[in-house]
Amino acid sequence: MIRVVLPYHLRTLAQVEGEVQLEVEGSATLRSVLDTLEAQYPVLRGTIRDHATLRRRAFVRLYACKEDLSHEPPETKLPEQVLSGAEPLFIVGAMAGG
Repeated sequence: MIRVVLPYHLRTLAQVEGEVQLEVEGSATLRSVLDTLEAQYPVLRGTIRDHATLRRRAFVRLYACKEDLSHEPPETKLPEQVLSGAEPLFIVGAMAGG
């Protein structure tokens, strides 16, 4: 079971409270987790990744075990702590401006 923490606005959109728990089939990579998340919560399609290219949106960041995974390739496997459920994968809306 993989735990995912969504930012407030995406939790509201998906109508969930707290963490989302996902069962990912096969190898748990960034891509497979986001695929599973979007399949389980179709309303989130296009909010984290672009509809056509499936590239991460510019103001969305992905963190696991205090590491920024945002610029890692989609095939990057998640850390063991995330796979075991000990640590969540955080999806964070980045801030911009001055």
